[in-house]
Amino acid sequence: MKKEEKIKVGISVGDLNGIGTEVILKTFQDNRMLELCTPIIFGSTKILSFQKKHFNIHTNFLGVQSADKAQHGKINVVNISKETVNIEYGKSSEAVGQFAIKSFVEATKALKEGTIDVLVTAPINKHNVQSEDFKFPGHTDYLGENLEGDSLMLMVNGGLRVGLLTDHVAVKDVSETITPELIEKKIDIIYNTLKQDFGISKPKIAILGINPHVGDNGVIGVEDDEVLKPTLEKIKNSGKLVFGPYAADSFFASSNYKNFDAILAAYHDQGLIPFKTLSFGQGVNFTAGLNKVRTSPDHGTAYEIAGKNKADYNSFKEAVFTGIQIFRSRSVYKEIAKNPLKKQPSKI
Repeated sequence: MKKEEKIKVGISVGDLNGIGTEVILKTFQDNRMLELCTPIIFGSTKILSFQKKHFNIHTNFLGVQSADKAQHGKINVVNISKETVNIEYGKSSEAVGQFAIKSFVEATKALKEGTIDVLVTAPINKHNVQSEDFKFPGHTDYLGENLEGDSLMLMVNGGLRVGLLTDHVAVKDVSETITPELIEKKIDIIYNTLKQDFGISKPKIAILGINPHVGDNGVIGVEDDEVLKPTLEKIKNSGKLVFGPYAADSFFASSNYKNFDAILAAYHDQGLIPFKTLSFGQGVNFTAGLNKVRTSPDHGTAYEIAGKNKADYNSFKEAVFTGIQIFRSRSVYKEIAKNPLKKQPSKI
């Protein structure tokens, strides 16, 4: 890829009654963003104009029929529906939820077809998006079913990368969900993404224990001794630099996480609580393992501040930056794989 090429960043608007549109508009009111990428928002020029006026944000849109009609140097908007949606900041709405999913589904279709290069998703309300046509816990699960590859939720903030063995799984189901096959698959995904998406030639991966104190030799559960440790030993013998399992309660507090390129947590809160404590406002959710690049901010709809012009847009902006960086890194990796004697550039 030529460095001057503009990457087409598709954006799904998320829940219109939350802070999604606010952080999108605030991100792209800086004209320098248009020098970095070509934004294509899947939404409505009418709704965005309403939001722009509400937040007193001065920027212009170009309505286009489809992503392949987008123009560089413009904030492009693909109008996905002629129907109006009533916006009531801070309130859950079925109509708003369905608009959010229509935006996301249309953006995913464009990603599959290659008319956008990267997808950045604004937050949805996982409750009001459910319907006969959409029965997924969230974005990641839908993408995993509709794109090629196996998905893994990877939270990113600079050198801190936290992946999950199980993501949207109830705590009572975590231990039975974690199998040797799942552990091997998730470590393969995180190992490969560190190489192709982050340019790390020999990734070092830390694994956190399933139970408190890694089970205390079977006193607090047997899953670590019977499932996790033997599987990790097998993976280590294959040549991958995998370490652990480590007791989760002290791993981040001791700054041990800084010694690794990524950390794999057993379940959602075990990984995301320390990640968000260390990174909130700057973190990015990246769906690793798929054939396309998708990122999102590390926050939700934030109904409590929606419409009040208080939303911090840095996490969304970082999601755009990270998506672009990963797309470029992956392009370089693929080019080198085709031409192994070609020297990798020092900067992407």
